[in-house]
Amino acid sequence: MTKVAVLHTSFVFVTVEPVITDLINELIPGVEILHFVDSDVLATVVREQGISARSEERMVLLARAAEAAGADVIFSACSSLGPTLDAAGRAVRVPVIKIDEAMALDAARFDRIGVLATVPTTLGPTGELIAGKAAAVGRTPLIVQRLCPGAFDVLMAGDRERHDDMVAMQASSLAAEVDVIVLAQASMQRLVPRLEAETGVRVLSSPRTGVEHLAHVVRTQAAAGLGQ
Repeated sequence: MTKVAVLHTSFVFVTVEPVITDLINELIPGVEILHFVDSDVLATVVREQGISARSEERMVLLARAAEAAGADVIFSACSSLGPTLDAAGRAVRVPVIKIDEAMALDAARFDRIGVLATVPTTLGPTGELIAGKAAAVGRTPLIVQRLCPGAFDVLMAGDRERHDDMVAMQASSLAAEVDVIVLAQASMQRLVPRLEAETGVRVLSSPRTGVEHLAHVVRTQAAAGLGQ
């Protein structure tokens, strides 16, 4: 049985919003899911207002723990710590996949891109990832960043309705300036239909596209194993 390790920087996708586990079970049925959580590293990045060498090392250690547990592929569920996954990928011998990489590639096709986040540390990494994907194909889109302050804390406290209303209000304002809205955190994924209906613009979210990419990697691994 293929083992998929999911790296978390909070318990939101383990206890509050299990969208990633649900998508893996839907798109890659039969795999074993292992969860590895450093519930303090995101808070540290927020407190320090950036990713320190120590925070990067913590994500590397998390990836190494996943590999030691027998993971065949590692999936990072945190966009804020996305830049650390490059170092993690060099430290292990199994594939390491970022949740928002496929979404960023899709977003890079648009001319005016809005990035909406509920955690401030996610704005920079998501914007930089999109800009990098665009630059790779010779494009320089306008990227507008928008924070929905306090919404993530409200979600963690269990008030989904208030969280959703806060995000929707910011999305409506942002939509006037952009052609597409990128939801920088997977915790907003279930809001895509509502936001598209209310704003009239395309809304992109990472979980499904990220897990679809993960599924492709798992199938490729399986095919390679059968061919040996």
